[in-house]
Amino acid sequence: QVRVVESGGGSVQAGGSLQLSCTASASRSPFHTCRMGWYREAPGKAREFISRIESGTGTITYSDSSIEGRFTISQDSSKTTLYLQIGSLETEDTAIYLCRLDFPAYGSDCQSTRTIWGQGTQVTVSS
Repeated sequence: QVRVVESGGGSVQAGGSLQLSCTASASRSPFHTCRMGWYREAPGKAREFISRIESGTGTITYSDSSIEGRFTISQDSSKTTLYLQIGSLETEDTAIYLCRLDFPAYGSDCQSTRTIWGQGTQVTVSS
């Protein structure tokens, strides 16, 4: 069984910063991650892609340049914990932040993957 758990959310004032974490785990060993990413869901809006990292190459993708300027994604050396550093928080950043994990459907081969989502962590930014 594979699961991901987010943490680090909270209530902050505009201009502040937060670091979110996402930890992936599995009952089987060894466990490989192929790709991990962050999304968010703001009230009344569709789920929005923020950033992702390819575990094998370390390649990082951000949704756009405005996101890249304030959001920094990183991954630990085990490739099972994902971080999102958010700076200069704005009220528009208020959302549930979700972690997405793509992992091998078979063995350690990332050509075919399965996807699971965490439950999310709430970030609330006040003015």
